[in-house]
Amino acid sequence: MRAVKSEERALWRETMRGVKPLRPRPDPAEEIVATPKRESKTRRVPTSTQPAPPSARATKPIDALDRRTATRLKRGALAIEARLDLHGMTQAEAHDALTRFIARAQKLGSRAVLVITGKSGVLHSAVPRWLHEGDNRGRILAIRRAHAQHGGEGALYLMLRRVR
Repeated sequence: MRAVKSEERALWRETMRGVKPLRPRPDPAEEIVATPKRESKTRRVPTSTQPAPPSARATKPIDALDRRTATRLKRGALAIEARLDLHGMTQAEAHDALTRFIARAQKLGSRAVLVITGKSGVLHSAVPRWLHEGDNRGRILAIRRAHAQHGGEGALYLMLRRVR
């Protein structure tokens, strides 16, 4: 897929200038959906009172879900609190948007978020790699393929860690 030229973008804006949308749409790149929070009935008990050093945290796999949450996620029954659609972005734009999105969603207290990558292409293979890098790894509790109603192979659920 080729990049859109600035002349084409300007022509498109000129063409669409008088068009009114059927319904207002939020910025498709970063849509944060506020939903009421429910307290979990199950609490994890920390195994030690001291936090693990950063090097030890970085080696843990990103897959620490309890069975109930994993089942709800697999069935598509978990409320998605934020979405990020990466369609039409370059790799650099998508990487930056993904990192900002995860940080912002975690800061707002979101737990289950959806990242839409598309079913094929560079972003489809690059996003899972980016999720395991740097600050993103420390913010993510689990990564799962999305349910068909949320995009299936073209999207990923991310369960974010709570900010403490």
